[in-house]
Amino acid sequence: MVDIFYPLQWIADKLTYEVFGIAPDTNLGASVNFIIYDVMKIFVLLAVMIFFISYLRTYITPEKTRKVLGGKKGLQYHLLASLIGTITPFCSCSSVPIFIGFVEAGVPLGVTFSFLITSPLVNEAAVAALWATIGLKATLIYVISGTLLGVFGGYFIGLLKMEKYVADFVYKIKVGDQTKKLEDLNIKERATISYESVKDIVGKVWIYVIIGVTLGGIFHGYAPEGILAKYAGKDNPFAVPIAVLIGVPLYSNVMAMIPVIESLIGKGLPIGTALAFLMAVNAISLPEIIILKKVLKNRLIGVFVLIITASIIFTGYLFNIIL
Repeated sequence: MVDIFYPLQWIADKLTYEVFGIAPDTNLGASVNFIIYDVMKIFVLLAVMIFFISYLRTYITPEKTRKVLGGKKGLQYHLLASLIGTITPFCSCSSVPIFIGFVEAGVPLGVTFSFLITSPLVNEAAVAALWATIGLKATLIYVISGTLLGVFGGYFIGLLKMEKYVADFVYKIKVGDQTKKLEDLNIKERATISYESVKDIVGKVWIYVIIGVTLGGIFHGYAPEGILAKYAGKDNPFAVPIAVLIGVPLYSNVMAMIPVIESLIGKGLPIGTALAFLMAVNAISLPEIIILKKVLKNRLIGVFVLIITASIIFTGYLFNIIL
Protein backbone atom coordinates (compact mmCIF):
# COMPACT_ATOMS: atom_id res chain seq x y z
CA MET A 1 0.00 0.00 0.00
CA VAL A 2 1.28 3.49 -0.91
CA ASP A 3 2.10 5.49 2.19
CA ILE A 4 -0.35 8.34 1.68
CA PHE A 5 0.63 9.70 5.08
CA TYR A 6 4.31 10.22 4.21
CA PRO A 7 3.92 14.05 4.30
CA LEU A 8 2.65 13.75 7.88
CA GLN A 9 5.61 11.59 8.84
CA TRP A 10 7.92 14.17 7.25
CA ILE A 11 6.32 16.91 9.33
CA ALA A 12 6.59 14.79 12.50
CA ASP A 13 10.28 14.12 11.80
CA LYS A 14 11.00 17.80 11.14
CA LEU A 15 9.26 18.93 14.32
CA THR A 16 10.74 16.23 16.53
CA TYR A 17 14.34 16.13 15.37
CA GLU A 18 14.94 19.64 13.99
CA VAL A 19 12.52 22.09 15.61
CA PHE A 20 12.54 20.44 19.05
CA GLY A 21 16.12 19.18 18.66
CA ILE A 22 15.44 15.73 20.11
CA ALA A 23 17.87 12.99 19.10
CA PRO A 24 16.19 10.35 16.90
CA ASP A 25 17.79 7.40 18.68
CA THR A 26 16.34 8.21 22.11
CA ASN A 27 13.23 7.02 23.92
CA LEU A 28 12.01 10.62 24.14
CA GLY A 29 12.48 11.07 20.39
CA ALA A 30 10.51 7.90 19.64
CA SER A 31 7.66 8.98 21.95
CA VAL A 32 7.38 12.56 20.68
CA ASN A 33 7.58 11.51 17.03
CA PHE A 34 4.87 8.88 17.62
CA ILE A 35 2.57 11.43 19.31
CA ILE A 36 2.91 14.13 16.63
CA TYR A 37 2.49 11.72 13.72
CA ASP A 38 -0.44 9.80 15.18
CA VAL A 39 -2.36 12.90 16.25
CA MET A 40 -2.12 14.38 12.75
CA LYS A 41 -2.95 11.10 11.01
CA ILE A 42 -5.96 10.30 13.19
CA PHE A 43 -7.43 13.78 12.80
CA VAL A 44 -7.03 13.70 9.01
CA LEU A 45 -8.78 10.35 8.73
CA LEU A 46 -11.42 11.37 11.25
CA ALA A 47 -12.37 14.41 9.19
CA VAL A 48 -12.54 12.45 5.94
CA MET A 49 -14.42 9.43 7.30
CA ILE A 50 -16.91 11.42 9.37
CA PHE A 51 -17.72 13.71 6.44
CA PHE A 52 -18.24 10.77 4.07
CA ILE A 53 -20.39 8.71 6.46
CA SER A 54 -22.39 11.75 7.57
CA TYR A 55 -23.15 12.59 3.94
CA LEU A 56 -24.30 9.02 3.36
CA ARG A 57 -26.37 9.18 6.55
CA THR A 58 -28.46 12.04 5.16
CA TYR A 59 -30.11 9.46 2.91
CA ILE A 60 -30.89 7.00 5.72
CA THR A 61 -33.39 8.25 8.31
CA PRO A 62 -34.49 6.25 11.38
CA GLU A 63 -38.03 6.18 10.01
CA LYS A 64 -36.86 4.63 6.73
CA THR A 65 -34.89 2.07 8.70
CA ARG A 66 -37.89 1.11 10.81
CA LYS A 67 -40.03 0.72 7.71
CA VAL A 68 -37.48 -1.55 6.03
CA LEU A 69 -36.87 -3.75 9.08
CA GLY A 70 -40.30 -3.76 10.68
CA GLY A 71 -41.61 -7.31 11.18
CA LYS A 72 -38.83 -8.81 9.02
CA LYS A 73 -36.99 -12.01 10.00
CA GLY A 74 -34.05 -13.88 8.54
CA LEU A 75 -30.27 -13.54 8.55
CA GLN A 76 -30.40 -11.02 5.71
CA TYR A 77 -32.28 -8.60 7.97
CA HIS A 78 -29.81 -9.14 10.78
CA LEU A 79 -27.06 -8.27 8.30
CA LEU A 80 -28.96 -5.19 7.15
CA ALA A 81 -29.47 -4.06 10.75
CA SER A 82 -25.77 -4.55 11.46
CA LEU A 83 -24.79 -2.58 8.37
CA ILE A 84 -27.10 0.22 9.43
CA GLY A 85 -25.41 0.08 12.83
CA THR A 86 -22.04 0.77 11.22
CA ILE A 87 -23.18 4.17 9.95
CA THR A 88 -25.35 5.24 12.87
CA PRO A 89 -24.74 6.40 16.44
CA PHE A 90 -21.29 7.18 17.64
CA CYS A 91 -21.38 5.33 20.97
CA SER A 92 -23.24 2.54 22.71
CA CYS A 93 -25.36 4.88 24.87
CA SER A 94 -26.66 6.91 21.92
CA SER A 95 -27.65 3.65 20.21
CA VAL A 96 -30.17 2.82 22.94
CA PRO A 97 -32.88 5.39 21.99
CA ILE A 98 -32.90 4.08 18.42
CA PHE A 99 -33.00 0.53 19.82
CA ILE A 100 -36.17 1.48 21.70
CA GLY A 101 -37.63 3.02 18.55
CA PHE A 102 -36.96 -0.16 16.59
CA VAL A 103 -38.69 -2.34 19.20
CA GLU A 104 -41.69 -0.02 19.33
CA ALA A 105 -41.97 0.00 15.54
CA GLY A 106 -42.23 -3.78 15.37
CA VAL A 107 -38.67 -4.63 14.36
CA PRO A 108 -37.99 -8.17 15.71
CA LEU A 109 -36.01 -8.17 18.95
CA GLY A 110 -33.12 -10.19 17.51
CA VAL A 111 -32.78 -7.88 14.50
CA THR A 112 -32.85 -4.90 16.85
CA PHE A 113 -30.02 -6.41 18.90
CA SER A 114 -27.98 -6.86 15.71
CA PHE A 115 -28.12 -3.09 15.35
CA LEU A 116 -27.34 -2.49 19.05
CA ILE A 117 -24.29 -4.76 18.99
CA THR A 118 -22.69 -3.40 15.82
CA SER A 119 -23.44 0.29 16.31
CA PRO A 120 -20.84 1.01 19.04
CA LEU A 121 -18.32 -1.50 17.65
CA VAL A 122 -18.08 -0.11 14.14
CA ASN A 123 -18.40 3.62 13.48
CA GLU A 124 -16.66 6.16 11.31
CA ALA A 125 -14.47 7.49 14.12
CA ALA A 126 -13.29 4.04 15.21
CA VAL A 127 -12.61 2.97 11.62
CA ALA A 128 -10.61 6.13 10.93
CA ALA A 129 -8.54 5.79 14.11
CA LEU A 130 -7.93 2.08 13.59
CA TRP A 131 -6.86 2.62 9.99
CA ALA A 132 -4.50 5.37 11.10
CA THR A 133 -2.92 3.26 13.82
CA ILE A 134 -2.93 -0.46 13.00
CA GLY A 135 -3.35 -0.44 9.23
CA LEU A 136 -6.04 -1.12 6.65
CA LYS A 137 -5.92 -4.93 6.76
CA ALA A 138 -6.51 -5.23 10.50
CA THR A 139 -9.16 -2.50 10.30
CA LEU A 140 -11.10 -4.36 7.60
CA ILE A 141 -10.95 -7.54 9.65
CA TYR A 142 -12.20 -5.62 12.69
CA VAL A 143 -15.10 -4.11 10.71
CA ILE A 144 -16.11 -7.44 9.18
CA SER A 145 -15.91 -9.28 12.50
CA GLY A 146 -17.80 -6.51 14.33
CA THR A 147 -20.57 -6.68 11.73
CA LEU A 148 -20.74 -10.48 11.95
CA LEU A 149 -20.86 -10.29 15.75
CA GLY A 150 -23.96 -8.18 15.36
CA VAL A 151 -25.51 -10.56 12.81
CA PHE A 152 -25.05 -13.77 14.77
CA GLY A 153 -25.38 -12.26 18.25
CA GLY A 154 -28.75 -10.79 17.31
CA TYR A 155 -29.75 -13.98 15.52
CA PHE A 156 -29.11 -16.13 18.61
CA ILE A 157 -30.99 -13.70 20.85
CA GLY A 158 -33.89 -13.88 18.38
CA LEU A 159 -33.92 -17.68 18.58
CA LEU A 160 -34.36 -17.51 22.36
CA LYS A 161 -37.75 -15.72 22.02
CA MET A 162 -37.11 -13.29 24.87
CA GLU A 163 -39.61 -10.58 23.96
CA LYS A 164 -41.29 -10.98 27.37
CA TYR A 165 -38.16 -9.60 29.00
CA VAL A 166 -38.62 -6.21 27.35
CA ALA A 167 -40.39 -3.66 29.55
CA ASP A 168 -44.08 -3.37 28.61
CA PHE A 169 -43.98 0.42 28.25
CA VAL A 170 -41.54 0.15 25.33
CA TYR A 171 -44.20 -1.43 23.14
CA LYS A 172 -46.62 1.37 24.01
CA ILE A 173 -44.34 4.25 23.04
CA LYS A 174 -45.34 5.99 19.85
CA VAL A 175 -42.33 7.14 17.93
CA GLY A 176 -43.12 9.44 15.05
CA ASP A 177 -40.88 10.62 12.26
CA GLN A 178 -39.25 13.63 13.87
CA THR A 179 -36.64 14.12 11.18
CA LYS A 180 -36.73 16.81 8.57
CA LYS A 181 -37.49 15.49 5.09
CA LEU A 182 -33.91 14.75 4.09
CA GLU A 183 -35.00 13.75 0.61
CA ASP A 184 -35.51 17.44 -0.19
CA LEU A 185 -31.95 18.48 0.65
CA ASN A 186 -29.58 19.47 -2.14
CA ILE A 187 -25.88 18.58 -2.36
CA LYS A 188 -24.73 21.79 -0.67
CA GLU A 189 -27.12 21.30 2.25
CA ARG A 190 -26.01 17.69 2.70
CA ALA A 191 -22.38 18.81 2.62
CA THR A 192 -23.15 21.46 5.26
CA ILE A 193 -24.72 18.82 7.52
CA SER A 194 -21.67 16.59 7.01
CA TYR A 195 -19.28 19.44 7.82
CA GLU A 196 -21.22 20.19 11.00
CA SER A 197 -20.96 16.50 11.95
CA VAL A 198 -17.19 16.67 11.54
CA LYS A 199 -17.02 19.71 13.84
CA ASP A 200 -19.38 18.12 16.36
CA ILE A 201 -17.69 14.72 16.61
CA VAL A 202 -14.11 15.97 16.44
CA GLY A 203 -15.05 18.60 19.01
CA LYS A 204 -16.19 15.83 21.35
CA VAL A 205 -13.31 13.41 20.88
CA TRP A 206 -10.21 15.53 20.25
CA ILE A 207 -9.16 15.48 23.89
CA TYR A 208 -9.50 11.68 24.03
CA VAL A 209 -7.39 11.36 20.90
CA ILE A 210 -4.62 13.46 22.41
CA ILE A 211 -4.76 11.66 25.76
CA GLY A 212 -4.78 8.26 24.10
CA VAL A 213 -1.97 9.08 21.68
CA THR A 214 0.12 10.57 24.48
CA LEU A 215 -0.27 7.43 26.60
CA GLY A 216 0.47 5.29 23.56
CA GLY A 217 3.53 7.43 22.75
CA ILE A 218 4.93 7.02 26.26
CA PHE A 219 4.46 3.28 26.06
CA HIS A 220 5.88 3.23 22.53
CA GLY A 221 9.09 4.96 23.60
CA TYR A 222 9.73 3.55 27.05
CA ALA A 223 8.16 0.10 27.47
CA PRO A 224 10.63 -2.78 27.04
CA GLU A 225 10.32 -4.66 23.77
CA GLY A 226 8.47 -7.96 24.02
CA ILE A 227 7.24 -7.49 27.58
CA LEU A 228 3.63 -8.11 26.60
CA ALA A 229 4.49 -10.98 24.30
CA LYS A 230 6.04 -12.65 27.33
CA TYR A 231 3.00 -12.35 29.60
CA ALA A 232 0.05 -12.03 27.20
CA GLY A 233 1.30 -13.61 23.99
CA LYS A 234 -0.22 -16.30 21.82
CA ASP A 235 1.33 -18.97 24.03
CA ASN A 236 -0.81 -17.90 26.98
CA PRO A 237 -4.15 -19.71 26.43
CA PHE A 238 -5.95 -17.40 28.87
CA ALA A 239 -4.72 -14.06 27.49
CA VAL A 240 -7.82 -13.40 25.35
CA PRO A 241 -10.51 -14.16 27.95
CA ILE A 242 -8.58 -12.21 30.58
CA ALA A 243 -8.37 -9.21 28.23
CA VAL A 244 -12.10 -9.44 27.49
CA LEU A 245 -13.12 -9.85 31.12
CA ILE A 246 -11.07 -6.76 31.97
CA GLY A 247 -12.65 -4.85 29.10
CA VAL A 248 -16.31 -5.74 29.78
CA PRO A 249 -16.75 -3.63 32.95
CA LEU A 250 -14.34 -0.94 31.75
CA TYR A 251 -15.81 2.19 30.19
CA SER A 252 -13.53 4.36 28.09
CA ASN A 253 -13.80 6.44 24.98
CA VAL A 254 -12.76 4.36 21.98
CA MET A 255 -10.65 7.24 20.66
CA ALA A 256 -8.49 7.16 23.78
CA MET A 257 -8.10 3.38 23.66
CA ILE A 258 -7.06 2.87 20.03
CA PRO A 259 -3.63 4.59 20.21
CA VAL A 260 -2.88 2.66 23.38
CA ILE A 261 -3.85 -0.56 21.60
CA GLU A 262 -1.48 0.37 18.77
CA SER A 263 1.42 0.71 21.19
CA LEU A 264 0.54 -2.52 22.96
CA ILE A 265 0.59 -4.36 19.63
CA GLY A 266 3.90 -2.73 18.78
CA LYS A 267 5.34 -4.04 22.04
CA GLY A 268 4.29 -7.61 21.42
CA LEU A 269 0.61 -7.96 22.36
CA PRO A 270 -1.08 -10.19 19.75
CA ILE A 271 -3.54 -8.32 17.51
CA GLY A 272 -6.38 -10.70 18.40
CA THR A 273 -5.94 -10.13 22.13
CA ALA A 274 -5.72 -6.36 21.65
CA LEU A 275 -8.78 -6.11 19.39
CA ALA A 276 -10.79 -8.42 21.66
CA PHE A 277 -10.07 -6.05 24.53
CA LEU A 278 -11.09 -3.07 22.37
CA MET A 279 -14.33 -4.80 21.33
CA ALA A 280 -15.20 -5.62 24.95
CA VAL A 281 -14.71 -2.00 26.01
CA ASN A 282 -16.93 -0.74 23.17
CA ALA A 283 -19.63 -3.39 22.86
CA ILE A 284 -20.53 -3.78 26.52
CA SER A 285 -20.11 -0.58 28.53
CA LEU A 286 -21.48 0.05 32.01
CA PRO A 287 -23.42 3.20 30.97
CA GLU A 288 -25.07 1.22 28.17
CA ILE A 289 -26.12 -1.54 30.58
CA ILE A 290 -27.49 1.02 33.05
CA ILE A 291 -29.62 2.59 30.31
CA LEU A 292 -30.74 -0.82 29.03
CA LYS A 293 -31.92 -1.77 32.53
CA LYS A 294 -34.65 0.83 32.12
CA VAL A 295 -36.12 -1.03 29.14
CA LEU A 296 -34.89 -4.65 29.47
CA LYS A 297 -35.17 -7.13 32.31
CA ASN A 298 -32.08 -8.58 33.93
CA ARG A 299 -32.32 -11.98 32.25
CA LEU A 300 -32.23 -10.50 28.75
CA ILE A 301 -29.37 -8.18 29.67
CA GLY A 302 -27.48 -11.17 31.10
CA VAL A 303 -28.00 -13.19 27.92
CA PHE A 304 -26.88 -10.21 25.82
CA VAL A 305 -23.67 -9.78 27.86
CA LEU A 306 -22.87 -13.52 27.86
CA ILE A 307 -23.39 -13.95 24.11
CA ILE A 308 -21.30 -10.92 23.21
CA THR A 309 -18.55 -11.79 25.70
CA ALA A 310 -18.27 -15.35 24.36
CA SER A 311 -18.35 -14.10 20.76
CA ILE A 312 -15.59 -11.57 21.36
CA ILE A 313 -13.40 -14.19 23.05
CA PHE A 314 -13.88 -16.50 20.06
CA THR A 315 -13.06 -13.62 17.69
CA GLY A 316 -9.91 -12.79 19.64
CA TYR A 317 -8.62 -16.36 19.35
CA LEU A 318 -9.50 -16.40 15.64
CA PHE A 319 -7.60 -13.14 15.06
CA ASN A 320 -4.55 -14.54 16.82
CA ILE A 321 -4.61 -17.57 14.53
CA ILE A 322 -5.03 -15.75 11.21
CA LEU A 323 -3.03 -12.56 11.87
